[in-house]
Amino acid sequence: MPVSESWKRYRTWLYDSSELGLRLDLSRMNLPGDYLETMAARMNGAFESMDALERGAIANPDEGRMVGHYWLRAPELAPSEEIAAAVRETRDRILEFAGDVHRGKLRPAQADRFRQVLVIGIGGSALGPQFVGGALRTLQIELEPHFLDNTDPDGTQRVLQSLALESTLTIVISKSGGTPETRNGMLEASAVYRQRGLEFGPHAVAITQEGSQLDRFAVENGFLARFPMWDWVGGRTSELSAVGLLPAALQGIDVEALLDGAARMDRVTRNHDVVGNPAALLALAWYHAGDGKGAKDMVILPYKDRLALFSRYLQQLVMESLGKEQDLDGKSVHQGIAVYGNKGSTDQHAYVQQLREGVPNFFVTFVQVLRDAETRGIEVEEGITSGDYLNGFLLGTRRALHENGRPSLTLTVADVSPATIGMLIALYERAVGLYATLIHVNAYHQPGVEAGKQAAAAVLDLQRALLRALTLRGDRGGTCAELAESADSADVETAFLILEHLAANPGSGVARASGPTPFDAVYRPEPD
Repeated sequence: MPVSESWKRYRTWLYDSSELGLRLDLSRMNLPGDYLETMAARMNGAFESMDALERGAIANPDEGRMVGHYWLRAPELAPSEEIAAAVRETRDRILEFAGDVHRGKLRPAQADRFRQVLVIGIGGSALGPQFVGGALRTLQIELEPHFLDNTDPDGTQRVLQSLALESTLTIVISKSGGTPETRNGMLEASAVYRQRGLEFGPHAVAITQEGSQLDRFAVENGFLARFPMWDWVGGRTSELSAVGLLPAALQGIDVEALLDGAARMDRVTRNHDVVGNPAALLALAWYHAGDGKGAKDMVILPYKDRLALFSRYLQQLVMESLGKEQDLDGKSVHQGIAVYGNKGSTDQHAYVQQLREGVPNFFVTFVQVLRDAETRGIEVEEGITSGDYLNGFLLGTRRALHENGRPSLTLTVADVSPATIGMLIALYERAVGLYATLIHVNAYHQPGVEAGKQAAAAVLDLQRALLRALTLRGDRGGTCAELAESADSADVETAFLILEHLAANPGSGVARASGPTPFDAVYRPEPD
C-alpha cells in the first residue's frame, strides 16, 4: 500500500484525544470504507437505547431492572434524587471509613492498626478489585490486599495462613449474601479468626443489599460497617460502586480520580457522532471482526505488567454480558465473543506463534502505555532501555501480525493512573452496552450462570442423599448403582464422582473398595 494511502486509512480509523490521553487505532481491522454509512442506522438505535438506559429505562427486561452503573460516577444523572443521594452518601462514607482506618481511629483490639485487607467475593466482586489493586499498587500502600475468590479449601487455607489476622480487615461482598463461594469463604475466615482468639465482627465489613442474608449476619455479628449494593448495578459493572471503591480506598488509591476518569469517558462516549466516540468505534470493530456473530475471539495484549489482569477483567465483562443463547425476542442466536490474553511481551514466547501462523479465528487488541515508569531506566544497549525494548516488541508484533493478514486494533493511553483505569473501565462498559444493542441481546442478565448454580445445588442434594443411603446400609455399603438407586437417582456417573471425591478426603465419612469397574466400586462408611 503506498504511504499516502496507508496514512489516509490510518487517519480515517483513528480516535485521538489529547484531553483524555487516549488513542484508538482501528486502521488494521480491515474495516470497509463505507462501513460507517452502512451501520449508521443501527448505531443510531444503539445510541438511543443507551440514552434511555441512562435515563432509567428498564434495560434488563428479564429481571425488570434499571441499569445504573453510569450513575455511580455521575449521580446527577440518576432518575431520582433518592438514587443520587444514595450514591453520594455511599461515596462520602467510603472515604470517611478509609480515612478512619488509615488514621487508626478505627483499629483492631489486638494491634495498633489494620495493615492488611482481605476481600472475600467472586466474579465482579473480586475481579474488579483485583484488577484495580494490581494496576494502581504503590510502594506507599496503606493496607496490603489479599483475596478469597473461590471455594477451594486449599487456596483458602493458603491465604488465611499467610495473614496476621489480628491486623486484617475483612470485606465480605455479596449482593444476596447467599452466593456459596463468598459465604463459604466468610465462614472459613471467621472460623480461623476464632481459632486465633479473635472476634470476626470487629474485623469485618459487609457490602451487600439491604436486608440480605449477609446484611442480617453483619448486624448479628457486630460488623464494623455495612455498605450498599443496589439491584440496578450488576456484579461485572460494580467496580465503581462500594464493591471496588472501598478496597481501593483502603489501599490508598485515589478513588475520586478513578471516578473522575470514568465520568470523563462517559461524557465522551455519549457522543452520537461515531468517529468522536471510542466506545462506538470499538463496538463497530467487534461487530465487523466477528460478522455480528462473535465469529472471532478477542485477544487482549496489554504491554504493561500493571495491566496483566485486564484480560481477566474483560473476560467476565464481555463474555457474561454478550454470551447469550437467546436475543431480546426469544430467538435462538448463540451470541458472544470469547476473550483471552495475558500481557506482552510474555505472550510473544507463548501463543503469538499461533496468532501469526495458526487458525485466523481472532482479532488482537494491543494496549500500549506511553510512559514506561516513574524514572527512565538504565540503558541495556547504547541508547536503548528495557522500556524501548517493550515498545519495540509491541510495534514489531503488531506489524508481524498485520503482514500475515491478522486484524488488530491498538489502544494507547498515556500512563497507568487512577484516572486512566477509570477511563478504561468506562470505555469497555459502554462498548459492551452498545455492541449488545447491535446484536439485540440483554447484556445485563446471566441465565447461564444461574443454571450452573442450580446444577451445583442439585449435585449437593444428591451427595446428601448418598450419605444418608450409606448410613442406612451400614457396614455393607454398596456399589455406585445401588447407592444411587437408594438415593432415588438414576445418575450413576455423578454418584460415582461424588463418592470418589468424598473417599479422597479424610473425615468425609466415606471409604472406598475397588470393584471390577469404577461404577461397580463398593463404597462403605469410614470406620470411626
